[in-house]
Amino acid sequence: MSKANTRKTVKYSFFQVDPLWRRLPADQKTDGKEEFAAVVEEFASHMPIRSYGLVGLRADADFLLWQIADSLEAVQELAVRLNHTGLGKYLRTPYSYLAMTRRSEYVDDHRHPGQEGTRLTIKPSETPYLVLYPFVKTRQWYLLPKEERQRMMNLHFEVGHRYPTVKINTTYSFGLDDQEFVVAFNTTSPSDFLDLVEELRHTETSGYTLRDTPVFTCIARPLRETLDALG
Repeated sequence: MSKANTRKTVKYSFFQVDPLWRRLPADQKTDGKEEFAAVVEEFASHMPIRSYGLVGLRADADFLLWQIADSLEAVQELAVRLNHTGLGKYLRTPYSYLAMTRRSEYVDDHRHPGQEGTRLTIKPSETPYLVLYPFVKTRQWYLLPKEERQRMMNLHFEVGHRYPTVKINTTYSFGLDDQEFVVAFNTTSPSDFLDLVEELRHTETSGYTLRDTPVFTCIARPLRETLDALG
């Protein structure tokens, strides 16, 4: 089986609604949301799609659709269909991150408790919060000997294991998008995640971070509840 047939395409699409939409008649807004939800639910029958709300958490994004597909075409087809809905006509996409699954060169058969499957698949945990950001390392990192990078990553993992309420989903964007990785953390405790990130700032690997912003803190919501929060 080829890599193309085993890896998953992962897409994080952030949406922001035009304020003009909130001034539309109530029935027109309801019809637009129903049309949008129907398209998402149709695609969700054959590809995992998770919805998250950001209303009140960021000024430049209102909700997120996390999509896990078998191909780029499936991701694009969903976007095209959503653009033609009544709500889609009033949405912009201020942030969009494309990535794929692959095996980590620093992790062999290790699994966090509760994380099943292979590194080529991704199964988001059922947690109330998701924090994600694009990530780029310095070029100096890749010039280090593999043994030195592995040593530093092992220390990095040790810190992460002290926070069992936080589960990481790493996807890879080399050559596909502007970042190298997209890291998404499922957690039951934003407080634990804050402490984890602060502690990781003191590790050696932190010195090889070139970019790890913007950061999105999201709340898991059913799709229709997510859409109703728009107004």
